[in-house]
Amino acid sequence: MQISQTILTPPDAAHESFTDPAAAVARLEALYAEATAFLSAQFSTVVMGQRPTARLRAYYPEIRFTTTSFTKTDSRLSFGHVAQPGSYATTVTRPDLFRNYLTQQIALLIHNHGVPVSIGPSQTPIPVHFAVAGNPGVAVPQEGVLDFSLRDVFDVPDLATTNDDIVNGVLTEYADGSRPLAPFTAQRVDYSLARLAHYTATDPRHFQNHVLFTNYQFYVDEFEAYARKVLGDPDSGYTGFVAPGNHEITTPDAVLPLNPKMPQMPTYHLKRADGQGITLVNIGVGPSNAKTATDHIAVLRPHAWLMVGHCAGLRNSQSLGDFVLAHAYLREDHVLDADLPIWVPIPALAEIQIALEDAVEHVTQLEGYELKRIMRTGTVATIDNRNWELRDQSGPVQRLSQSRAIALDMESATIAANGFRFRVPYGTLLCVSDKPLHGELKLPGMASDFYKTQVSRHLLIGIHAMELLREMPVERIHSRKLRSFEETAFL
Repeated sequence: MQISQTILTPPDAAHESFTDPAAAVARLEALYAEATAFLSAQFSTVVMGQRPTARLRAYYPEIRFTTTSFTKTDSRLSFGHVAQPGSYATTVTRPDLFRNYLTQQIALLIHNHGVPVSIGPSQTPIPVHFAVAGNPGVAVPQEGVLDFSLRDVFDVPDLATTNDDIVNGVLTEYADGSRPLAPFTAQRVDYSLARLAHYTATDPRHFQNHVLFTNYQFYVDEFEAYARKVLGDPDSGYTGFVAPGNHEITTPDAVLPLNPKMPQMPTYHLKRADGQGITLVNIGVGPSNAKTATDHIAVLRPHAWLMVGHCAGLRNSQSLGDFVLAHAYLREDHVLDADLPIWVPIPALAEIQIALEDAVEHVTQLEGYELKRIMRTGTVATIDNRNWELRDQSGPVQRLSQSRAIALDMESATIAANGFRFRVPYGTLLCVSDKPLHGELKLPGMASDFYKTQVSRHLLIGIHAMELLREMPVERIHSRKLRSFEETAFL
């Protein structure tokens, strides 16, 4: 079947200037709703059997900003301003989901430069898969099911333009001469939103601004118990708890249905009305999972993410159950080598480190020199081979010794490195669960008492650290150490 070269689109809309951030975001929402409604309606018509006679297309809305001044902004801020005169732009998806973020970022831009933003349609088509993603009554069939090629009629996801070129520093200017205004394009965000729903079995709207990663189910059980406890306290500020399948409870004794099939990365959300709650992701074991989770959660622009999992202690002076606060990382995970070369240092962030140490003191009631009995600060090594002990150990052990590593795991450096890459504040607090260099392997009999006594305390430390970070002004937690020479204005 031949499709006409004619392209049908929603009615043309002109760009409009705004000095009111809320009004600008409202315009983004209206344009996006019109575009996705057009595609959904056209797609439903086509799927019901009406043969298309023209190509059907709608465009993402965009934000454009132009300044002609080298106005010096507050040097303490790591975001909310551009470095030099020029035009800047970003495409936008799901402005309803990102309303608070967009309002904040636009407000800072207008305030710091005294110039309005321009809102209108972009020249970037919306793939039909993403346009109908929020419509439960519409599903995109696989290629070959319809009697025409989907690509002939609708725009489909294009991996050539769904990438991390902006955050990796590869893309600094678009073809039209404008520079990136935000770290991710609309297509990249849409791709990750779809992946998040798949991997975590929870809608992205449930994700909170503070994310804990773990590698054991034990932490999930404790997180649910803690959530039920605080939901019974009207002064806690928490309003709900969401489990995979988007099952949500708002009272301590409510029943959570069991999922017959758990997702790859079960995710749970302890929610606050302002989005400043805590999300816990059980990423399982391995750097690949750690990269996958952080690749996609990064588009939600969280204020912090922390790894709270188990590790192998490398010093004879450590005991099972001791804590390790990472202040450096030995990266032998390899999954990020192409995006972030291993010669790039991953600095410890003072704000995160202080919050974690304060949380350990608060939960354990130990401080100062006494705290050293149960916690060490040092280098954490992350590897990609779970059974490294079964190979020739001389090479790995020598590198571990030369790096002064005090703990070994398979996720922490990946999460920290991706936090650095995506400009998301990061940190690591691990708990020693075995000591392979000293004959204490992770075996069921040895670990049972450890799991019972330490998981609850460890999780409480992670939660308390996040609550401390939540009280910190956003401009303080987003450190300038995470920003390069030419950064996007938006976080």
